[in-house]
Amino acid sequence: MKEISLKNLKEYLKQRSKEDLINEISGLFSKFEYVKDYYQTKLGKNDAQVLQKYKDIIEDEFFPTRGFGKARLSVAKKAISDYQKMSPASEGLADIMIFFVEMGVKFTNAYGDINEPFYNSMESMYERAIKFITDHGIQDMFKTRCIKIVEDTVNIGWGFHDGLSNLYYECFET
Repeated sequence: MKEISLKNLKEYLKQRSKEDLINEISGLFSKFEYVKDYYQTKLGKNDAQVLQKYKDIIEDEFFPTRGFGKARLSVAKKAISDYQKMSPASEGLADIMIFFVEMGVKFTNAYGDINEPFYNSMESMYERAIKFITDHGIQDMFKTRCIKIVEDTVNIGWGFHDGLSNLYYECFET
């Protein structure tokens, strides 16, 4: 089976009537949650509901309503990636990245020391968030949460606290 290209898709769409296109997009909207989320952010002008949905996915990885969290970082990072693909809101993306780190820190403080790769992943996301926040000039919106993350890591090993502290001071205290 030959995979269609974007060019093929555009040719197909050009041949359809406006009504056909409306029906096709409506069908996609009805069938696929991702399409609903996309149009919620695009047309709803209120990204908060979609942002919360993806934050809930992250929180559920660390603190599910039943049982213990699995802390599958790949699942939590995918939620960030999926959200980023559909939302133009810079504040929302910064929020979800910081939330990921907050959940990782809370998980560590609740269940004890994890491992170096876990902390490297958290530190990497924190660095990505800090850079994003700085690049978009939204430090005032996130300063309190970012310093709280640093404060909440004081008793965590693997140099985690020091790494986050250095990143924080480079961004917020220069």
